[in-house]
Amino acid sequence: MTAPAWTVRPLPRVEAAHLEGLSDVLIDCVEGGASVSFMHPLTRARAAAFWRRVARGVAAGTRVLLVAEDAHGICGTVQLVLDLPENQPHRADVAKMLVHRRARRRGVGAALLRAAEAAARAHGRTLLVLDTVTGGDAERLYARLGWRRVGAIPGYALFPRGGFCSTTLFYRRLAPGRPAGSATKPPRAGGRRLPRPRPRPGSGR
Repeated sequence: MTAPAWTVRPLPRVEAAHLEGLSDVLIDCVEGGASVSFMHPLTRARAAAFWRRVARGVAAGTRVLLVAEDAHGICGTVQLVLDLPENQPHRADVAKMLVHRRARRRGVGAALLRAAEAAARAHGRTLLVLDTVTGGDAERLYARLGWRRVGAIPGYALFPRGGFCSTTLFYRRLAPGRPAGSATKPPRAGGRRLPRPRPRPGSGR
């Protein structure tokens, strides 16, 4: 199997060079029509200001920032928000899954999501929640990777160039101490392996 042309890692400290790369990704996503909180055109100053706020959360330990990097630098990112109310110590939010258009269709998004799940488990979180534009590529990705679809809210936000879009809510439960999505061997009975249970219709959506 050919190794991917990119790597994924946590970014424990956001430096000036990282701000440039992260801003590039955010600006590219907005220019490409992604509804990710910003309207078009997104200036570099506004993008950098957003990432500085994220950097403060990373430094304070209230959020985890993961990046994917290829030969050109940062090509994707996702965040894990840990700063939630005290009655939700088991939960985290997945936010700002962004992949530069140059790196799409190469498995970067899936790798970032799995890394976020692993980071959540490392922080003792067993329930993750996210939202995404209804009908987009990200929605299909989350469903394919085992996230559960809760429902859609119509007219939730605007696309970067105007026009309302709906958002779909997802959640995922994580088994503590075991990487999300890892296979487990089914039990044996009388020396024979029992068949795996069939998924119910609509599971993972």
